[in-house]
Amino acid sequence: MHWLSVPSSSSLASAADPRDAVIADGLRQLRAATLPYEHLDAAIAAGYSKTGGSCIVDAHHGAMGYHHVNSEYIDGKLDLAKPEMLLYERMPDSSYKLNGVEFMVPYRYWPGDSVAPVLMGQRLHHENNSKYWYLHVWAWTDNKDGLFADMNPDVHCAGVGKVYIPSPDTL
Repeated sequence: MHWLSVPSSSSLASAADPRDAVIADGLRQLRAATLPYEHLDAAIAAGYSKTGGSCIVDAHHGAMGYHHVNSEYIDGKLDLAKPEMLLYERMPDSSYKLNGVEFMVPYRYWPGDSVAPVLMGQRLHHENNSKYWYLHVWAWTDNKDGLFADMNPDVHCAGVGKVYIPSPDTL
């Protein structure tokens, strides 16, 4: 049986700073909400897409993996219990490993020229190519680049993935 790996406490900041308590509490809520989706079949049964499109990879910073979307959650609201996308990595044995999530708010709900939405004390980022705000959270896999980094150097795309080209505002 495949077990989710839980990022070490080094992935979280110390609880001395109140912002860190917000992150730690948010991460606990997010893990509780996504634990049932350890297996991709459970996520599909809950309304996430069966296919995750292309595996998103960066030539120098690792990958995001496959994005499985629940279109019912794309409603302009940010809810830790309902991430819009689950991020999976296809393993050499063809199984899928849940690594994290991506929250998103399309510009039609929250204009791109306004102040960024905030979740877990983090401001979401612009994705002007696709016209939405986003935030990655590597809730189930350590990321030496940070809990909220776009890419994870330890996530890989089997074969060739779709190369990520950030919009100018994300550079």
